[in-house]
Amino acid sequence: MKNICLILCLLLINVSCSQEKKEAKGETEFQKEINSEYKDASTSPLKAKDLKTFEGLDFFPINDKFKVTATFKRTPDSPVFKMPTSTDRKPEYKRYGIATFKLNGKEFSLEIYQNQSLMKQDEYKNYLFLPFTDETNGFASYGGGRYIDLEIPEGNTIEIDFNNAYNPYCAYNDKYSCPIPPRVNFLKTEINAGVKAFDKH
Repeated sequence: MKNICLILCLLLINVSCSQEKKEAKGETEFQKEINSEYKDASTSPLKAKDLKTFEGLDFFPINDKFKVTATFKRTPDSPVFKMPTSTDRKPEYKRYGIATFKLNGKEFSLEIYQNQSLMKQDEYKNYLFLPFTDETNGFASYGGGRYIDLEIPEGNTIEIDFNNAYNPYCAYNDKYSCPIPPRVNFLKTEINAGVKAFDKH
């Protein structure tokens, strides 16, 4: 009897472990984390009807070509400005620096920002925000552009991994207020990396 109970316990543990793995689909830690967040009703931006059938986001294949080391020029004298969003809300940001890199044989520059409210919180004091648009928007990726989370680098270079690009919450639910990527951050190339456009079920 004890052996039967032990076997049943082991089976239950295996089942629960396999369920946990299903809840966090993805090839990378980033993909697993975002899928786990979106599958959890308490943290997901998805509408209730989409959450019911949600199994995981669609991603472009991981491609190391889209992981770049950019030169980083800090811009400490940049003024604070109000960034437009999808609503009337206008959070205050400051251009923290400019990242310059080569991709697909061309040189590009992107402005990287610091949220003036978040920087006052210990958890986000080193947080930088990179919103951008590219030639996949409205086709393979969300029309409103995508974001990448970064941290303040120690030196004069910064790692940008476009495989970690994600959609604004507005891509899933219009109740959110999402920063609109500035026009200066348009990349005239296809960034076939990161989260794809959301396929509503």
